[in-house]
Amino acid sequence: MHKTRAGIVGYGNMGRGAEKAIQQSPDFELAAVLTRRSPEDVSIKTPSAVKIHVDDALSLRDKVDIMILCGGSMSDLPVQGPAFAKNFNTVDSFDTHAKIPEYFNTMDEASKKAGRVALISAGWDPGLFSMNRVLAQAVLPHGSGCTFWGKGVSQGHSDAIRRVDGVEAAVQYTIPIATAIEKARKGNGGLLTTREKHIRECFVVAEEGADKSEIENSIKTMPHYFSDYDTIVHFISKDEFTSNHSGMPHGGFVIHSGKINDIRQTMEFSLNLSHNAEFTASVLIAYARAAYRYYQEGKTGALTVLDIPLTYLSLKSDEDLRKELL
Repeated sequence: MHKTRAGIVGYGNMGRGAEKAIQQSPDFELAAVLTRRSPEDVSIKTPSAVKIHVDDALSLRDKVDIMILCGGSMSDLPVQGPAFAKNFNTVDSFDTHAKIPEYFNTMDEASKKAGRVALISAGWDPGLFSMNRVLAQAVLPHGSGCTFWGKGVSQGHSDAIRRVDGVEAAVQYTIPIATAIEKARKGNGGLLTTREKHIRECFVVAEEGADKSEIENSIKTMPHYFSDYDTIVHFISKDEFTSNHSGMPHGGFVIHSGKINDIRQTMEFSLNLSHNAEFTASVLIAYARAAYRYYQEGKTGALTVLDIPLTYLSLKSDEDLRKELL
């Protein structure tokens, strides 16, 4: 079996999860890990993979088939995405929903010029939940849908807090409001505002001497992340953070309710995740498989999960999929 040579850009929680997912995928091999740290200080689990600084990425142009971009959506991917798309096939989990159209256009332009494929926003939301929203709206067009996240750790929102001046460590929990979930199941989800659906709860370790009131204001007024929500900020010690907030659970629901001849029908899809980053990384590897198949067929440009047939994600043949899963 030909093995797709993957590179991992960024070796944090997502990068480590991507390495584990590659190890479980017989059609992939990890060729390289790219880091902004000193490569000698990064310990990986794949002895055959090289470790290099991101600034030396071009040395891998003929040695990596697809790059798995594991940076954050707030400041990493807007820069790294187009830069890598100019020279490599890429897949990422860009999750700032409001900026996806703009990011798609940027990645489309860069990857088309390079004759490469860039698959964006391939996590679980955006990603798997996006697919379910489209499916539900197509099946029940006379209805309304809602998406709820949590209770769980949002990687993107936690990363955004950590980039606030004066923050040493932070985690953010997204908490769905129970009454809103019930309204959605009864077909009234379309009437709910953003603020009525979720609470965002943040646990922050401030640097010594930092202005906590300024940190709290920066968090609560942050556009695209916290400004549209009721947000609670707790300042805690580093020891409490390590003891009580080191896990990465998450999950959520896509609920769509509609009527056919005045009879209510409800579609619901849910995830219950013990480790957000590792699950998201597994989604990335499945879509890396699809993206590289598209590239081998001569296609170029940006794609999303909405453009990919499910058969492209699987190791199984079309015949076996029809026999076993249809």
